[in-house]
Amino acid sequence: MSKLFEPTSVGSISLSNRIAMAPLTRNRSPGAVPNDLNVEYYRQRATAGLIISEGTAITHQAQGYADVPGLYKSEAIDGWKKVTDAVHAAGGKIVTQLWHVGRISHTSLQPEGGAPVAPSAIAAKSKTYVLNADGSGGFVETSEPRALETAEIPALLEDYRKAARAAVDAGFDGVEIHAANGYLLEQFMRSNSNQRTDEYGGSIENRIRLTLEVVEAVTKEIGAEKTGIRISPTTPANDVSDPDPKAIYTALVEALAKYDLAFVHVIEGATGGPRDVLPFDWKALKAAYRDAGGKGAWIANNGYNRASAIEAVESGYADLVAFGRPFIANPDLVRRLKEDAALNPLDQATLYGGGAEGYTTYPALA
Repeated sequence: MSKLFEPTSVGSISLSNRIAMAPLTRNRSPGAVPNDLNVEYYRQRATAGLIISEGTAITHQAQGYADVPGLYKSEAIDGWKKVTDAVHAAGGKIVTQLWHVGRISHTSLQPEGGAPVAPSAIAAKSKTYVLNADGSGGFVETSEPRALETAEIPALLEDYRKAARAAVDAGFDGVEIHAANGYLLEQFMRSNSNQRTDEYGGSIENRIRLTLEVVEAVTKEIGAEKTGIRISPTTPANDVSDPDPKAIYTALVEALAKYDLAFVHVIEGATGGPRDVLPFDWKALKAAYRDAGGKGAWIANNGYNRASAIEAVESGYADLVAFGRPFIANPDLVRRLKEDAALNPLDQATLYGGGAEGYTTYPALA
């Protein structure tokens, strides 16, 4: 049997296999509160070695899409507790992804209709998902953001700390800090979205500062052994770019090494797109982390299939492999990969918003 299907652990979390379910935004938690439909969706996929939940807003301000879940209401904590209980009862492990979208939002989603926040007041050439007057959903241009003031940073760090504690209180086995896909933390790291002149802008050291301060706040609150992070060094998602991603992400992983994190989750290439969007040496990035003393599990993500996932783990290149969209259409993806069975086709029309159709209705193998 391939190592891909053998037990392992990430930090303090023991896993039944080395297949992770990547975070997948599905827009089915009205009012930012997980519901019974969400419970069933995650329960169906509990055979994944590790489920990483959909992006979960740490505050109302952090929300960028309609009907995504949060961690800032007591009702949401109660809703997530039902999800984590169901996953654990089915033998699975689940962490939540702590999410602040930054500028990838719309005024209609923000407290009192305010402007989204960002490192700098630069609008993203991107879209977000909002609800129309009739209750239907659709994609619109993101709103013009305002720059976060330096004096607001401590409160932002406190928001991350509180969300990490709320996640553990809700029964999650740990958290993943979302520092990828062009959202707030990556907006700070990339030069096209960060034109600050304070200690959070300019040099690479300054631009990665906020991400490291979030890691510090979260690990102090719940422990490094329950904390992971997701990064996307070359993704152009949500209009982020930088002329030297190698320098940024090498510095970042070397700095992360001292925290003894549970895992580092790396999107190789464009999120959900081509792996070769920019030249990048993924093996060198992992080597930089290991050479700096980083011991956390290395999770590889983006475009993997059965053969490449088996090879990645067998060769030692990755400790786990994360699958995204294949888990949407195949709740029993682990079994299908193990048996080399055919995969269900994905229904693109039901990805965002709606009800059970295309969410909990995909069939498992007989």
